[in-house]
Amino acid sequence: MRKIGIQGIPGCFHDIAAHEWFSDEEIETIGFGSFEDMFAALDSEPELLAAVAIENTIAGALLQNFEYIRKSGRKVIGECRIRVSHSLCVLPGTAIEDISEVRSHYMALLQCRQFLALHPHMKKVEDFDTAGCAKKVAEQKMKSTAAISPAYAARLYGLEVLAEGIEDDNRNFTRFLIIGGKDSPAPADADKISVAFTVPHEKGALSKVLTILTFYDINLTMLQSMPVVGHEWEYRFYADLTFDNRERCEQALAAVKPLTSDLRILGIYKSA
Repeated sequence: MRKIGIQGIPGCFHDIAAHEWFSDEEIETIGFGSFEDMFAALDSEPELLAAVAIENTIAGALLQNFEYIRKSGRKVIGECRIRVSHSLCVLPGTAIEDISEVRSHYMALLQCRQFLALHPHMKKVEDFDTAGCAKKVAEQKMKSTAAISPAYAARLYGLEVLAEGIEDDNRNFTRFLIIGGKDSPAPADADKISVAFTVPHEKGALSKVLTILTFYDINLTMLQSMPVVGHEWEYRFYADLTFDNRERCEQALAAVKPLTSDLRILGIYKSA
């Protein structure tokens, strides 16, 4: 049975992502309190894989996770996109008028403002995470408390879903990367590559790289930057590229390599 590291506990969106990507396998998810702890475990346990949130359509990129992946030396072997859908979850038999407080991660509370505005008698209480709130309500038998969490977490912890899909925006998605081993091979049907690189602090340095990618018909789907610590005004760029022809993609990377420093392939995989 594969073991997949996640940030959070069973029932969280990382857990959902791991089970979706490995849907044809039996897996065990191993929860960690932080991404830092999870990548430390990946460093010491070669057989452990991971599902890592990397980008959200509302909150943007999780830049630090790009750094963790780059430093780990692990390869990205896939990706999946999960729609962030929230549910109001309670102990069985609880009516909505019985609820005096609702608990969840602060971001989930923000994403459900319109629903909560319709129920002003519910006091909003911020907590560590969505699935953790569902677990707390179930284990502590909190009769007048509701959790905003995935419906999956409610089923997992024996709660009842009073209302499903209560988020304001139904176009809220999170993209997760699946992290394999350091020598994981690329699948035959790969059409996407994630890379990291730096360029000199001089005029047109990044533009030259992008021009070459365009010449080779490589599609840039994501570009993020982070300062390089200890090198003032230098940045490391993280990019996702899609391609129709793998050989042509490899030629493009060979062409840009002399213009960059520390060009690193983070993974070659099939796009979601």
